[in-house]
Amino acid sequence: MIEAVKPQYQIAWINTLTEIPQAAWDVLALPLKTPFLEWEWLTNLETSGSATAKTGWLPNHLTLWRGQTLIAAAPLYVKSHSYGEFVFDQEWADVARRVGLNYYPKLLGMTPFTPAEGYRFLIAPGEDEDLLTDLMVQAIDRFCQQNRISGCHFLFADPQWKAALEARGFATWLHHSYIWQNSEFDSFDDYLGAFNANQRRNIKRERKAVESAGLTLKVFSGEDIPESLFPLMHRFYNDTCEKFMWGSKYLTQQFFRQLYPNYAHRVMFVAAFAEGNGQKPIGMSFCLTKGDQLYGRYWGCDRDIDCLHFDACYYTPIEWAIANGIQRFDPGAGGRHKKRRGFPATPNYSLHRFYHQRFSQVFQHYIGDINAAEREAIEQINQALPLKLNPSAAER
Repeated sequence: MIEAVKPQYQIAWINTLTEIPQAAWDVLALPLKTPFLEWEWLTNLETSGSATAKTGWLPNHLTLWRGQTLIAAAPLYVKSHSYGEFVFDQEWADVARRVGLNYYPKLLGMTPFTPAEGYRFLIAPGEDEDLLTDLMVQAIDRFCQQNRISGCHFLFADPQWKAALEARGFATWLHHSYIWQNSEFDSFDDYLGAFNANQRRNIKRERKAVESAGLTLKVFSGEDIPESLFPLMHRFYNDTCEKFMWGSKYLTQQFFRQLYPNYAHRVMFVAAFAEGNGQKPIGMSFCLTKGDQLYGRYWGCDRDIDCLHFDACYYTPIEWAIANGIQRFDPGAGGRHKKRRGFPATPNYSLHRFYHQRFSQVFQHYIGDINAAEREAIEQINQALPLKLNPSAAER
């Protein structure tokens, strides 16, 4: 459906990114720090069968045009559940149910299955961002109200963008991730030097355990990645989901295959090779990189090997990050292991608007206390980090 919102602008809602030429979309997406809003990544999620109506992620992307030129866009999904989001709003859904309201369907702005900061509206350079943001928020409001959508939610929002949505009435919900910052490290030894003596010994022991097991870790990135590693990564991902994250297997084998060759320039694998096992890795971690940012996504291994997870997912990526000028490493969801390895709890934000006045009032009433408790939790986590000097997460 095409809607004229001003004489020079048209709004169109589309159900697949294949309707948009890649070059037109990436004019908006490539200037951003995040790789997860680029056409190749988002389209792969759809065409591989990973993010589709069948899996509860109905693509419903907002686009804004001037004539034949795409000048703004927002990747959006109509959701019938909250799986794969990593912002756990099921308790809010339960509150809605208890007061007789339907929480689903909801409209969601995020990259599916990707708890990485950076979501925002995509707006062409040189355009009037305030005006286009107004037009897009108004279009979202109309869509949700006309289709009885309970609310609109933007997850893992770009922190520079969230103020624009707060000014337009969206409520902020505070969360945290575990993020490594490069504190002008010149080497892995510099990274080790940030820890207290006990943790330095622990990290050295963990890396030594991997070496003693007869394993060699090798980094493959960009055009140096063999095509065979992409389907192999799906097998490792599949095995890890079945062992440890039942119900969280979202990506298909086709998704991993389709990363090659057109998205390989963003990919980095850490592959573990065993002595006498030829050229086939026994374990791998899967990261993405863009500019000075590194993102850990998935990992898996054929056998249980002491400390391999720590080395493949944290230490070797950090070593590579230091050598390649990476300033920020987001290793993915969860924090049990990360916080002891130099990843402080770091704030991230989701943004919410509800279209039922009663539920909106309930959310607004409690969210201040919820955010205050989250700020206290972040402070407590970071006070316990095993560092020689223990600055706050915001400072590291």
